[in-house]
Amino acid sequence: MCALRYSYRAVSLALLLLIVLAAGNSTYKSSSTARAASLETRHTSMPYQTQKIRNLEAEHLRQMVHAGQLASTVNVLDSLPPTTIVQFPLIPSGIKQAFPNAKGLVTIIRGSRNDSTSDTVTVDVQNMPPNITFTIFFIELANKPFGHVQYVADLTTRGDGSGESVFRIISLVAFALDARNPGTSQDDTEGTTSGVNLEHMGMWFSSLDDAVKVLNNDSLQGTIFDGGNPPLHAGPQAMTDGQTAPVF
Repeated sequence: MCALRYSYRAVSLALLLLIVLAAGNSTYKSSSTARAASLETRHTSMPYQTQKIRNLEAEHLRQMVHAGQLASTVNVLDSLPPTTIVQFPLIPSGIKQAFPNAKGLVTIIRGSRNDSTSDTVTVDVQNMPPNITFTIFFIELANKPFGHVQYVADLTTRGDGSGESVFRIISLVAFALDARNPGTSQDDTEGTTSGVNLEHMGMWFSSLDDAVKVLNNDSLQGTIFDGGNPPLHAGPQAMTDGQTAPVF
């Protein structure tokens, strides 16, 4: 009888072990099937996730460059909407003879027009007169007589002639006016706008004395391109985008 009891227990344990193994195998198969289905779903949806998102504003600006409504020097960078990134170079004007290799790059980053109150503008320069402060202006015309202007920032170069200035401002729809006679302008993006559109950028010597020393020219005349006292204490234009068509 004792032997029978042991035999019965052994059979019961064996049956229980078989049931556990069968249940585990079923769970493993279900888990493997679920993982395979998940991978298949992910693989199937991958093309939708990697599709290129169109930036309609960037495409519109590229079309304007192609049509000559923006200068050919303007480069519209790839970006995810609603962000738009525009770049254009600056070239030497008043310092060209003394600093022919001077160069600049302007980057304008514009966010959503629904909730972004300003653009981020970065001006980078190289091979400029060292340790000199320049004023930055949005201007109506890239070269003389410059027309309407707006003082937007300063930039001071380092000892190696490099420098940068980063500031936030409304740029792509910048304008100036005399409130007594504001007038209107025609903008390729905005349509009819108030005042005069400012669609170019220039840099000036903040100090006439600095310009005289750097350019070794005692005949230079003071200009209006810096605020404060005394009047006409700024020097000549140093850098410009140099374009007839708008650059922003």
